[in-house]
Amino acid sequence: MRRVLTLCLLLAPLAAAQTPIKTLIFSGHNNHDWRATTPFLRKCLADTGRFDVRVIEEPAGTSAATLKGYDLLVLDYNGARLGEAAEKAMEQFVRSGKALVVVHAASYAFGGLEVLGEAQTRTGIMEPRWPEYARMTGARWITNPRTGHGPRRAFTVKFTNREHPITRGLGESFIISDELYRGFVFEPGINVLGTAFDDPKFSGTGKDEPLLWTVQYGKGRVFHTALGHDLSAMQEPGFVTTFVRGSEWAATGQVSEPKSKVRPRLLVVTGGHTYDTSFYSLFEDFNWTHAITLDQAFRKDVREDFDAVLLYNLENKISEGARQNLKAYIEGGKGLVVLHHAIANLNNEEWWYRDVVGGKYRLKPEGGTPASTYEHDIKLVVKPIAKHPILAGVGEFYIQDEGYKGMWISPEVKLLLTTEHQSADRPLAWISPYPKSRVATVLLGHDRYAHQHPAFRQLVKNAVQWASGK
Repeated sequence: MRRVLTLCLLLAPLAAAQTPIKTLIFSGHNNHDWRATTPFLRKCLADTGRFDVRVIEEPAGTSAATLKGYDLLVLDYNGARLGEAAEKAMEQFVRSGKALVVVHAASYAFGGLEVLGEAQTRTGIMEPRWPEYARMTGARWITNPRTGHGPRRAFTVKFTNREHPITRGLGESFIISDELYRGFVFEPGINVLGTAFDDPKFSGTGKDEPLLWTVQYGKGRVFHTALGHDLSAMQEPGFVTTFVRGSEWAATGQVSEPKSKVRPRLLVVTGGHTYDTSFYSLFEDFNWTHAITLDQAFRKDVREDFDAVLLYNLENKISEGARQNLKAYIEGGKGLVVLHHAIANLNNEEWWYRDVVGGKYRLKPEGGTPASTYEHDIKLVVKPIAKHPILAGVGEFYIQDEGYKGMWISPEVKLLLTTEHQSADRPLAWISPYPKSRVATVLLGHDRYAHQHPAFRQLVKNAVQWASGK
């Protein structure tokens, strides 16, 4: 059995399209954790580059005008009826040729717990069900006999139709830890794509239960996944693959092949200074390796091993062998990012701070010039002052961080970010004038408050991409 795809490939950008698939997610009411699952579904789609995604948490006011500008409606919703006007608008939206994707508990939304022709809500109140919803989604959830699920567990989802665009080219099956829904009453004409065996030892039916299927509703296409109980289940590669591919198929009738996503090979060097472990979350988009000293990082020639090196260490000693390998790396045209306290590295190595980095935090007084200073938890207004790829998607922002003051900074650097705070030097980020390599310095990044700040995260991502030449 083969796994479907690795998660990094699942989230790789799909083939470019002329226009994005305009997508609306219904959320806000669910007996599942929609506050966690809806942002993840949105991210899965947005990260492909194929979808422009919006979310509405109070869908009861939906009208034909609301839906007019969208191509795809995704339901991460399990709530009450929306009212006749909203429901008619949804029916017409799909019937006219637009797309619908139904996720997990949305299988029994809108009064979908059927009892003798009526529906029972989770509070026990009887409510007329929405009959057309079952026709759109391909299945009814009933209570007599009962649709339901056994205990959450790991199980294998087997593709039963491997010629459909959603499943074509994937493996035979995938494993997921989730709820295994059973006992749906299906509408005529559904196309089952994937099933899972409901093992009797888990109070199961002993049958292969459909979990992935498609429906034709008027001119519209519908993809229904009964998977996705919570964030943990949704993060499984098999869910991501089928959800993204199913969404694209529902909207366009085809599925783009994912492009290979070239991830920079990054060497991250720490050591000599404490830091919050939230720092590691900055490198989720990179193929990265960790070293805890300069000697460990450059114990050998690494020019062929990495596209960029990011320094988050504070060291003032380096062995001769490591120094030569570091010089060979830099002079070989490879990329370097100097982050936060790494500006104080190799204080006595003039070739390093003057030529390569273009700046220096003075750890002690030098020739009548006092040592540099720092202050924790200051509130900085950070302003971009140049146009550069490192600043892509980064405007002026406000951040709590540590400020450095009284540094030496080369007049030849290209400034990217500045601040006017009295406890920090004006430059906060720059490009080194070093001609043989791509060298960027970013002085922000002291602790988790910075590590979790969207603008700082974008800066680090951009800096690594630029330094690596990607």
